[in-house]
Amino acid sequence: MTLNEGRRVRLAADTRLTGWVAMTEDPSGAAGAVAGSLSLAAGTEGTVVRVVEHDRQTEESREYERLKSLLDAYGAGMPAESKKQLEEKVAGLEPAWDAYRAEPLRVTVRVRFDNGFILDDAREDVFVPA
Repeated sequence: MTLNEGRRVRLAADTRLTGWVAMTEDPSGAAGAVAGSLSLAAGTEGTVVRVVEHDRQTEESREYERLKSLLDAYGAGMPAESKKQLEEKVAGLEPAWDAYRAEPLRVTVRVRFDNGFILDDAREDVFVPA
């Protein structure tokens, strides 16, 4: 499912959040965090506030893309030896490119629930359309 900002969603399953929690407005003014636990019931509804697509492209896959583009655009007019060297570099980087293309795009969202809670950096598959 592809989520968009402003879309109404609900939690697909009961969700328990635990760990260190950052306080946005600490009344004491002291910096730090507190340990916390929060449970949200399946079906809790809210609105998508932000969608972030995390691109995990490696340096090798970027280089493959750059060199392959160069080869496709100018390979026909290159000297034979230069073209051969470029083809070898592209072939050497192809496994990194294939691994990058096989990896699914990771999407996280920020959802503001109707009860006022905000869940940030949650995987999009945790939600279903409301």
